[in-house]
Formats: sequence, C-alpha cells, structure tokens
Amino acid sequence: MDTMTLTTTGTAGSTAPAPSGPVDPSPQPLSTPATRTGRPGRLQRLWRGADADPSWARPAMFGLLLATLVLYTWNLTASGYANSFYSAAVQAGSDSWKAFFFGSSDAASSITVDKPPASLWVMALSVRLLGLNSFAILLPQALMGVATVGVTYTTVKRHFGAIAGLIGGAVVALTPVAALMFTFNNPDALLTLLMALGAWATMKAIEQASPRWMMIVGVFIGLGFLTKTLQVLLVVPFFGLAYLVAAPTTLRRRIVHSVLAVGAMVLSAGWWVAIVELIPASARPYIGGSQTNSFLELTFGYNGLGRLSGDETGSVGGGGGGGGNWGETGLLRMFSASVGDQVSWLIPSALILLVAGLWLRGRRPRTDLRRAAYLVWGGWLVVTMLVFSFMAGIFHEYYTVALAPAIGALVGMGAVEAWERRSGAVGTVVLAAATAAAATWSFILLSRTTAYGDWLRVTVLAVGMAAALLILATRWMHARAVPLVFAGALVAGLAGPGAYAVSTTAQGHTGSIVTAGPAGTSRGPGGMRGGMPTRLQAPNGTTQQGGPQVGGGGGGMGGLLDASTPSTAVVAALSANAGQYTWVAAAIGSQTAAGLQLGTQLPVMAIGGFNGSDPSPTLAQFQEYVANGQIHYFAGGGRGFGNQNGGSSASSEISSWVQQTFTQVSIDGSTFYDLTQPLQG
Repeated sequence: MDTMTLTTTGTAGSTAPAPSGPVDPSPQPLSTPATRTGRPGRLQRLWRGADADPSWARPAMFGLLLATLVLYTWNLTASGYANSFYSAAVQAGSDSWKAFFFGSSDAASSITVDKPPASLWVMALSVRLLGLNSFAILLPQALMGVATVGVTYTTVKRHFGAIAGLIGGAVVALTPVAALMFTFNNPDALLTLLMALGAWATMKAIEQASPRWMMIVGVFIGLGFLTKTLQVLLVVPFFGLAYLVAAPTTLRRRIVHSVLAVGAMVLSAGWWVAIVELIPASARPYIGGSQTNSFLELTFGYNGLGRLSGDETGSVGGGGGGGGNWGETGLLRMFSASVGDQVSWLIPSALILLVAGLWLRGRRPRTDLRRAAYLVWGGWLVVTMLVFSFMAGIFHEYYTVALAPAIGALVGMGAVEAWERRSGAVGTVVLAAATAAAATWSFILLSRTTAYGDWLRVTVLAVGMAAALLILATRWMHARAVPLVFAGALVAGLAGPGAYAVSTTAQGHTGSIVTAGPAGTSRGPGGMRGGMPTRLQAPNGTTQQGGPQVGGGGGGMGGLLDASTPSTAVVAALSANAGQYTWVAAAIGSQTAAGLQLGTQLPVMAIGGFNGSDPSPTLAQFQEYVANGQIHYFAGGGRGFGNQNGGSSASSEISSWVQQTFTQVSIDGSTFYDLTQPLQG
C-alpha cells in the first residue's frame, strides 16, 4: 500500500521553509519524487517545476489550466454583449479616456455605472486592442477564470502538495457559477481573482512574517474595492486573523505589519475615491446608483449597508427581513432551490473537511502553516456564506462565485490532510463522510432538474456511496485498488457540478440577472434557466421579467434588466448628423440606453441610471441640454422604476415634459421623440 504513486510533498505538508515546530507525525507521502540529475534548460524547468515536486505535477497543472481555458472559451461569444449595462460602459471607455477613468455609461460621461470601474478598465483596454466585439469584452473574463484556478492551485499546493492543488483548482473550474461568471462581463470575475490573490499573498506573508507581503495583500484588497466596493472586505477579517495568529514573529511586529496592510489597502483604493470626491461635480459624470452624486453614498448606501438591511434608496423589488423579491434569507439560503445548484455542490464536504482539518491541526505550534491556511480559506467561506445567507437587500445567485476558490481550496486541503492519516480511523472516517456528503447532496441537486434524466444522479449516488464505504476499508485493500477508490470519490464529487458547468458554457447568457446550469429546466422559485431573472413588480403593478420594456408606450428599446438590439433603420436615424450632438439619444434606464449605444457606438444618455431612479439629469438640466441642441432623440416606451423606494422622480418628469413638448416619430416600429422638433401650437 505504501508503494503507491499518489503523492503529496513536504514532510509537514509544506514545500517552503516554515517555522512550524516539530515534524508532523501524520503518515508520510506515499512516494518520493525521483531525484533529478543535470541542469535542465529554462523550458525544461518551466515544464518540470521545482526539484521537490513530482515529475507529473507541473504538466498536470498545465493540463488543468488548458482544460479550464477550453471550457471557458470554446463558446465564449454565444453571449454577445452579455450584460449590455457593462458592455456599453466598456464601449464608452474604449472611446473616451474620461469615460474610462470614471466608468461612465457613455462616452460623453453623463453618468457612471453603479460600481467602481476596475473591471471596466480591463475590458476597455481589451476593446481598444481588439475592437468592439463580444470576444474582446469576454476574453479577459475567461483569462481571469484560468488565473483564479491557477492561483488556487499554487496557494494550496505550497503547503498541501500537488494533488491538493489540482483538486482545489478543478473544483473552482467546475463550479457552475464560476463557469458562468468567468464567461460573463460582470465585475465578479475580477473580484474573485483579486480575493484569491489576496489569499495567496496572505499565505506568503505568514510564511515569511513579511510586512512587504502584507502590504501586497492590502493592494489586492484595495483593487478589489475598486472592483465591487465593500464585498471584498468580507475576506479581510480572517486574512488578518491568520497573520496575527501564525506569522513567526513577535506580536508587536504582527500588529505593525497588519496596520501597514490596512494602509496599503486604503491607498490602493483611496486614490481613485479621493479624485472622484474632490473633482467638482460639474467636471465629472454623475455617480450612478447614488441619490446625492456621491461615491461614498453609493459605497455605504446602495452598494453597502443597504444590501444587508434591504433599505436601498432607488432600488427595485424591495428587501426587508425576508429578502423581498431577492429570495428568502436564512442559514440554508445557499442550499435553496434558487441558489444551491449554482455553488453548493461541495459546501457540505468543504465544511466537514474544514472542521476536521482544524481539529487535526489543533495541537500544532502557533506558526503551523496548514492551520493558517484553514483559517484563511475557512474564514473566507464561512463569513461570506453567512453574509450572503442573511443579506436582505439585492441579492443575485451569481454573487456566490466569490465562494468558489474557498470551497475548492478547503476540499483539496482537507482531502489530502485526511488521506495522509488514512492508516487511522480519523482519516478514513473524514474522507468517507466528505465523499458521502458530496454524493448525497449532488443527488439531491440533480433531482431538481430534468436536464440529465435519472442516469447521472443515480450514478453519482451509487459511485459516491460505494467509494465512501470502500474508503473505510482501504487499509485491507491491495495497493493498486486504492487509487481507484479515491478516483471514484472525485468523480462522485465533480460529476454533478461538471455537468452543470458544461451546460452553462454551452449556451449564451444575456441581461442583468443570469444563472448557471442547463437551460429551460425547473429551478424552483424565481423563473427559469437561461438568464431569466427573478420577477419584479413595476410601478404600475405589472410584472416585469427580463427583456420586455417597463411601462407602456409603444416600441420601447429594451427594459430594466436587458437591452434590445436596435434595427438597422434605428441605427441609421440616430447616426445621421451625429457629430452635431453630444448625445444622439436619451433613454430612461441604463439598459435601454445601452442597447442603442452598442448599436450605434455613439453616446446615449441613460436618464436616471440603471433603475431610472437617480436624479441625473434633473428636469431643469435636461431642458438645458435640449435647449443647447445637445440631444437629438428621446426613446419612448421606457419609464424605469422612478421614485420607488425613495428614488428620484426626475425621469418621470422628463418623460412627461418630452411627450407634451416634442414631436413623436416612429422609426421602424420603435417610438422616439425628435427633440429638435417641438410640437406646433
């Protein structure tokens, strides 16, 4: 049995110097890499990796990354412009450096998106290089996914060995919501990568008791703030706690290094915030999502504490203690019909392995690196999962991509930790329990869909439960049979999410609210697969679901949650004499404006921002723009959500004034108002 080739590296679970005290008494790796002779060239070193690694480790890592790249890119352009809200801002940023810096929705910089602009910067640079198209917008997202898998692998491997890293990376790659978000253009892709980089840098800092590495952690967190504001802070408490507990230096220095990290975080995020807040409002775009034209209000209100309490001025759907239209809150939210199949496949196993890992490392010295890793990744998972479970404000299923690296890391780390103790009861029981939990929960999740018939769920359950039982008997097995049992456990754990991941990348996704998994199959409350969103109540009491316009009015271009593609005739009309106008059109709501802007590649003003509920512009400001001849058309048919939940009524006032003042025209069946043609008499 001890002659098997399934290996981990390091005598104490680490390939790096670590002042972790006495040698770990757990069983040693199953084999030792063969000694390498000679001095390989640069390419050989790149292929082989470190001398201490098994010869197969680096090729296996490259294979994992290549497979992830293929999965994420083979059908990448099927989503077109994906979320047109962000694609329009990318188009604007590729055309105007001012729009690029602020994250404006249009090149004339009337209003920003309701997030900071870091993710837009990456995509806009890609568009500047490759031109405006779906591939240029989405390729950076796919590469971020590959990088996240690679960072997870590298961080886990360093202290738990190559097999742990490969398992962790594979779990990340095959998490359905990861397959969705790393092929979509929301900011969550960059946010997830930056959090994974933060975990990597935290482990480096702990290992070396390094203030420099702690400041690098702060930089990654700061960039995460510039990606999606306060969400990135969910990982900070346990990153800091792990360093304060485990770094091999004095308590005073650990505290000083942590303060330096906070300073680096503030500086790396604060420079942009300071510029935006200090520049006069007249010299920059309106801050979308805020009611007072303030990024600080956006950060701590609509995108901050409002997400927790449900009190989000200008939002739609309503929150409250039960989650309103955003689903029921509670401890089991991550396992619910609407969220469970997005991310939760291996959460039960990850929690079992986290508890077991902390218990098994409980008596190790303070500086034990493996225990520090459990604190880093385990704290990330538990804190983020609890916040998502109980937040009463706007919550979308795709937010849970932030859990994927932590789940993957804990599964890889914990499985190897238990495997190394397979000669004792604890190791086998933990492995068997984690395997049984994965198979059982996968069976339940697969029972919620009709996409794969019965064969997949039955196979997963049968293989998983058989593997769990056989794990308990591995000490009496022939050595050659044990890897097959271990492989069966991996198949049972990864088959379900893997099927969902492939189904996700096989289809396109558009709009503001998208979900992973097979299209058109039942998923419990809140709609259907294929990007159809949770139902929302419009101000007139009608139900809005996805692309149709909000409100009446004949031929509106798009709706609250998705954009429509304008016809050739509409594009031609808006493009005519475009050089005479600052904005070729104005439309209520960012998605309506985005469809027109992406069709014409010319600035279109998004009145009221995403929901149509921001006071940008006011009626007086809009009247001034029209009087100055800066806007050609006003798109009819869109009403936005106006002053719902305390938002501004400016968009409704503008719409009423336009209809009473200017000539209505029909362009290929779509209603517009020509703002250069007042009504007669």
